[in-house]
Amino acid sequence: MDLAMRPEDVAFRDEVRAFLDENLTDELKAHARLTPGILADHDLRVEWLKRLYKRGWSAPSWPKQYGGTGWNVMQRFIWSSECASAGAPSGSNMGLSMVGPTLMGHGTDAQRAEYLPRILSGEDWWCQGYSEPGSGSDLASLQCKAVSDGDDYVINGTKLWTTGAHIANKMFCLVRTDTSAKPQEGISFILIDKFNAPGIKVEPIITLAGDHEVNQVFFDDVRVPKKNRVGAENNGWTVAKYLLEFERGGAAHGANLRNSLNRLKVVAGTEHSSDGTKLIDDPAFRRKIDETDVEVTAVEFTEHRIMSQLSNGQNPGAAASIIKLRGADTSQKITELAMEAIGYYAEPHVLEARQWGSNVPPVGPDHALMVMPKYLNARASSIFGGSNEVQHNIMAKLVLGL
Repeated sequence: MDLAMRPEDVAFRDEVRAFLDENLTDELKAHARLTPGILADHDLRVEWLKRLYKRGWSAPSWPKQYGGTGWNVMQRFIWSSECASAGAPSGSNMGLSMVGPTLMGHGTDAQRAEYLPRILSGEDWWCQGYSEPGSGSDLASLQCKAVSDGDDYVINGTKLWTTGAHIANKMFCLVRTDTSAKPQEGISFILIDKFNAPGIKVEPIITLAGDHEVNQVFFDDVRVPKKNRVGAENNGWTVAKYLLEFERGGAAHGANLRNSLNRLKVVAGTEHSSDGTKLIDDPAFRRKIDETDVEVTAVEFTEHRIMSQLSNGQNPGAAASIIKLRGADTSQKITELAMEAIGYYAEPHVLEARQWGSNVPPVGPDHALMVMPKYLNARASSIFGGSNEVQHNIMAKLVLGL
């Protein structure tokens, strides 16, 4: 895989930079900085998506036939790197990163025609109905039921840790349609396109960082047309595995990690150790940064291989587990080093100072404001999308043949 910058790559990079200079407002960048997790202000995220949509850039990884950019591996790498460096909102758009690719692979023509254009334009916003109380990493044990009733399913049960359910208008969901089959064989994959329908209740879960990002969703006799099922009945596990490959391998981990590491280096050049030496010049701390730099580089090149596979029409397979695992671990390590760098400035919890438009000043330097929230939020990255233990098992089986 040749990653050298050719003249056409340099021209594309300049085009991207010009677009970001023109469209990435200070308000959008500020919201991206003040968000510890994956949910920035929703209205601004939609505004950013609409700006991308107007340019035809809202789906960098989609093929042109479905409204995507059709960019090659290098172009996608340049795009994600420049967005990360410029401070563009990254966030979580499950429609673009998961629902869209899944419908391309397993949906009907009617489903693709109905949903893909609305995902591209930002008209629809999706959340994921997978985990349940007692069914997280062991997803095959889920109990949320969908009972057949004519042309509909009637759903009862609950979903937990549902990211963005309070702002979504649609959900992709795993439900049990056959209680007598083996756990993985009795599950179906359905689209709930009226997420505000009667019988659906969303309860917020406030994280330790003080943010409303996840929720619990309750279903009480919710009717969903069978035409909204993706794939065959009781074959949802196959569809879900396909989708998880994009959840675990489709994000620009490398570019975001590189940007986070660069910010850490700036902080280390400002803060001092106990003997008055700048942290960036302290041999022990500098070694930690250099070791992390090597790990970030390894993530970047692993991600390049995954992007190459996707661009050639291949599934990332077990490589998606590798990048998910290493991306989560490295992200957590960077937040840990940032905590070490700011020292006692990690203690104050001034939630109001993180709100857009607030006149409440932070306690300590500006660069310390989001360190603790990001550290707390990053703890979940080794669990969501399949826990690290699950990823180790997948790699042991599919990569090492154990």
